[in-house]
Amino acid sequence: MAELSVNLLGLRLVFSSVGLMGNTILIASIIKINFFHIKSFEIFLFGLAAANLWEIVIINIYDIIILQTSSTATGTWSCYLLEFMTVIGEINSIFFTVLICIFRYQKLRDVNTRVNFPLFLDNIRSAWMVSGISVMLSVLLGVPMFVIDQESKAENVTRNSSVCPPDFFHCTQNHCPVFNSIYKYLFIVSCHLLPLIIVTVTSCLILAVLLSQRKTVTPAVNETGSSQFSRKSKDTKIQWSTIAVLGAMGLFQVDWTIYLIFQLAFNPYEFLFWSEVQFFITISYTSISPYMYMIGHNMIPLHSCKKG
Repeated sequence: MAELSVNLLGLRLVFSSVGLMGNTILIASIIKINFFHIKSFEIFLFGLAAANLWEIVIINIYDIIILQTSSTATGTWSCYLLEFMTVIGEINSIFFTVLICIFRYQKLRDVNTRVNFPLFLDNIRSAWMVSGISVMLSVLLGVPMFVIDQESKAENVTRNSSVCPPDFFHCTQNHCPVFNSIYKYLFIVSCHLLPLIIVTVTSCLILAVLLSQRKTVTPAVNETGSSQFSRKSKDTKIQWSTIAVLGAMGLFQVDWTIYLIFQLAFNPYEFLFWSEVQFFITISYTSISPYMYMIGHNMIPLHSCKKG
């Protein structure tokens, strides 16, 4: 058992290091492009990478420094704050993923008419506004963490292993206050299930558009050779970026589907490796997806990797 814990800790450090590096490179690449003339897609990528970094750092502090130690010296309010900050990072990562998926579908759909009819999210102010709303929503959805902690405080004190419980909602198999239970399922539906459905449906629509465009691509009669080449090059770039987005969305769907199964089917107070399983499910998307987005957005050109 001790050897397994050491191996899991080593794997945790590897995933965390990969995620920290990938999201940092993604943020640096976006800033390098020209932050004052940034596009909507880069805004959403920036928000996603920042949320991923936040989540990776906070969840490691919460899991390793608190859950993995038997010390009860950590203050109760410190525990509340860490749970709240962890939830903010998780929700923002999910919300920005939804925005990226919806935005990519809207850009891909009706390619010939989007110039005459600009998209709402194409506007930079609109993109910043939606991003700000997502951050505010994550804060509002995380605030009840303090209330449910207050309500279940008496039960938490009886725990000998740690001040902070493995379950953010503080619902054991035998006891779950009404408010905690309502908040738990509202949180799961609004922050996990609904985004998962939106991403799944939108990904299917993106795939359908890609397949239909592939079948109907024919050069216009009045287009010159250079204009045909320029359009083909642009379309290829958009399609490659969209394929990378689809890959990230597929990873998102797998991770959060497994997360929902574990959240609803297992009891965190009885499952021995609950914190480890929860960590690897959430960290896999936040660590791997930045590389998918960077390759698809030509921030990591594949031809330069082959030359190296």
